Order: sequence, then C-alpha cells, then structure tokens
Amino acid sequence: MKRWLWQPVDIASLVFFRVVFGILGFADLMGGFAYYHLWVDAFNPENFQFRYYGFEWVTVFPEPLMSLFFLIGMGLAIAVALGWRYRITAPLFACFFTYYFLLEKAHYLNHGYLFCWLSWVMAVLPAWRAWSVDVWRKPAEYMASVPRWTWAILPFLMGVVYFFGGIAKLNADWLLAAMPLKLWLKSKADLFLIGPLLAKESTAWIMAWTGAVFDLSIAFLMLNKRTWKFGFAFAVAFHLTNHLVFNIGIFPYLSVALTALFFPPDWPRKFVDFVRLRWTKAEKWYLSWQLQLKDIHSAPRAYWQAKPQWQNGLMIIFGLLICLHCALPLRHWLYASEVAWSEEGHRYAWRMMLRAKRGSGHFVVKNLASGEEERVNPRKELSAKQARKLWTHPDMILQYAHHLRDQALAEGDNVAIFAKVKVKLNDGQYHPYIDPEVDLAKIEWSFWAASPWILPEN
Repeated sequence: MKRWLWQPVDIASLVFFRVVFGILGFADLMGGFAYYHLWVDAFNPENFQFRYYGFEWVTVFPEPLMSLFFLIGMGLAIAVALGWRYRITAPLFACFFTYYFLLEKAHYLNHGYLFCWLSWVMAVLPAWRAWSVDVWRKPAEYMASVPRWTWAILPFLMGVVYFFGGIAKLNADWLLAAMPLKLWLKSKADLFLIGPLLAKESTAWIMAWTGAVFDLSIAFLMLNKRTWKFGFAFAVAFHLTNHLVFNIGIFPYLSVALTALFFPPDWPRKFVDFVRLRWTKAEKWYLSWQLQLKDIHSAPRAYWQAKPQWQNGLMIIFGLLICLHCALPLRHWLYASEVAWSEEGHRYAWRMMLRAKRGSGHFVVKNLASGEEERVNPRKELSAKQARKLWTHPDMILQYAHHLRDQALAEGDNVAIFAKVKVKLNDGQYHPYIDPEVDLAKIEWSFWAASPWILPEN
C-alpha cells in the first residue's frame, strides 16, 4: 500500500481539479457576497449570528471590511484556479473560505463543510506544478507527475461522501415511505415542463430508491474499469437531476468534478490531446508550450510531497484522515436518540436531504428575583432563515437561550430560560421538542454527551 501511494502518476487530474476548485470557490463566495451579505444583510455586526461551538470567536467584520473580505477571497479563488503564487494563495484561500463557513451556523450545508476540507487538502498538494502561471513564469517548477497519494486523496473524500450518504438513506422513512421526497417534490409541481412529473407519487419512490442505490454503488462503479463509464454517466444524470429540482448551490458541479477523478489520472491530458488534434491553433500553441518544457525532467523527489523522509509521517496523517472521515458519520450511534429527530450526530456526517422538519415555539424568561415571566419571540431579532432553522436544531435553541441569559445578566438580572417548542418530522404530527421544565440557562452544550432535555419524538 505504501509503495502504491508513492508511485508517480500524471499530474493532469490534479491540475484539472485545481482549476475547477478555484472556479467553484469563486462562485460560492460570490453567491454568499451577493445574496447573504448584500441582499439579506446576514453578515451585519449588529445582527445576531449562530456560532459553531468552539468557534465563538469567529465574528463578522464591520463595513467596508466585510465586503473587502469577500472580494479578497474571490481574488484568491481565481489565483488558485490560475496557479498564481499557489503556495501562498491556496493556504490563504483555505483560511478565507473556512472563516466564511464558520460565520453562521444557520447557513450550514454539507458542500460547504466538504469544501473546507478540500481547501486545506489542496493547500498542501503540488497542483500548481503544471498548466499554471507559476510554471509559465518559472518553467523549472514544471512536473509532469506527482505521487499517487496527492491525487488519490481527492476521490477518497468524495467516495466517503457518497458511501455514508447512502448508508444514511437506509432508513424506514426514505425507503418505505419515500419521505421527505414526497413532500418536497409536490412543492415543485409548478416548475416549467417537469413540474407535473415531479408531483407524481411514483417519482418520489423512484428518486428515493435510485438515490440510495447511486450513493452506495457509485464509488465502486468508478473503481472498476469495466463499469466506470456507466458510473460516470449515472453520476452526471443524478447530479443534473438534483441541480434541476433542488437549489443546492455548487454541490452538483463539485461532485461531478470529484467523481471524474476516479478516472485514470491522465484523462485530462488525453482529452486535451483529443481537442488539439481537431483545432489547429490550439495544437500549435500546445506544441510551443511543450517545446519550452522539453528539457525539464519530472523528478518526483524534487518536492516535499514525494520525499522518502516524509513517507512515514504522511502515512500517519493519511491514516488519521481516513479514520476521522469514517468515524464522524457513525457518531450518532453514541446517542440513544433518533438522529433525524434530535440532530445529535447529524452535522459532518453526510446526512444529506434526509428529513423535513418544521417547528414553532417561544422562550420564557423568568426573573429569579421578582418571579416575573416574559415571553420572547426570536423572530424579531433573527433573519427568516435563522428563525426557520432555530426551532428544529436543539444546539441553536440552547445557543439563543444563552444569548437571552447573557442579555439579562448585562442588565443586572438573574434569569431562568425555558423553551416551549413543538416540531414535526416529515409527515408526522407535532410533538413537544424541548423539556419545558429545564432551565436552559444552566445547560452547557457537549459535542459528545447526550442531551436529555431533548424530548423523544413519541
């Protein structure tokens, strides 16, 4: 295995993904800047933000610094795509994108979490060693091959997303009731041309079972030389359907690009050769470029990613990365609760589009000195998306309760905070969600420990 990971392979796939990664990073940041920042004002220092536990220190900047943050991040994404000063711009982009991801927990998406991981992985890969501004400026930096591990880690990460996404779909609601797809597809009935088809109940059943089969099988189909072409066509059709039906941002494009990395590493070079042979001008330019590099030899040991003294350390890091990504999706088994209901172990586990939840409620702030009670409706302070997410996520309910507690303490009042919340899962009935007798002001969140103040669904 160790020898296999250090075998030299064509750098072409790594270069292909560098370009796609940079373009998608630019698109995601541009979307966040235009919609969340400029349109809905989600990153206003005057507004309340839900923080990720452990990252409460991540805060938004005042204007014009927040806009400048987005513009610099977009510039770094383009620099990564072009391979311009990559060893500086790639780590900086990873910092910027991760900071953006951590700004608001209510905006959590699986593709954002995946993109954070990819950005840090890309920061240490030699993806700039070919077809880059850096190599154009300094041809001696060119390398035609890279160690296999620098390429293999990318499809591995996508394989984890697929496989655990499929495992998560092996539940009664998804397979035996086509939930929540029935609910979502009915709401798409007014879509042009495909709306009436989506509204049919049989469509929900087909998509539910097809989705489970796809997620569980696609990585294995792509690993088999006899089935990878069929698998890739399956992947393109699957993600194109998701793109047409659901608003999930860059995820379909990112998934297709990562799935393409299951092909042999030299496939982008073969594609370029195919195109240049049919386009005279492109062929002339390509040949002139190759002449500039003809005397440069690809020596895999010329950079740290391939040096023998790094092999043992990189094997340990690679092993820890595998263990982490295989363990996090399974951590919900540590809790007695049902993950779709309690959310315990839901994030970072590739549990994608598996449940539809609706909730409503209010907080009761009780002054412990006077005994007076005040009913608080968070909608007055939160954005529409924050308010919608709040009642179905216990950690956010607790976080807002602590916000109310801290506000009262700042005014010199000692208070108890109670939450009166009801939630429905998929097509079920509304049930009490949070124990109304528990003082949330005294509760501290734990990433691993169960939360007995979350009531079971029944």
